[in-house]
Amino acid sequence: MAARLSKKDQHDDVGPESPSQRKRPEGRFRLQVDRQTKAAYLTFAEAEAAGTAIKKTHPILQVAVYDHDESVNKIIQLPEE
Repeated sequence: MAARLSKKDQHDDVGPESPSQRKRPEGRFRLQVDRQTKAAYLTFAEAEAAGTAIKKTHPILQVAVYDHDESVNKIIQLPEE
């Protein structure tokens, strides 16, 4: 009887590892848009600047910076004119 080849045998080359939802972003401060983490930053100022830029272009979105170590969420709001 001939040996069977499965799809698993044909794909011995494994490409780059795909991103996983379980992989934690590096950085203490996490930028969240509509309660979904989009990026991580080492400083609060960097995260706040990125969040403010998003909020200016899309004011309807909820943008926040989450401090992973302190477990505190700070909502980014546009300054009143």
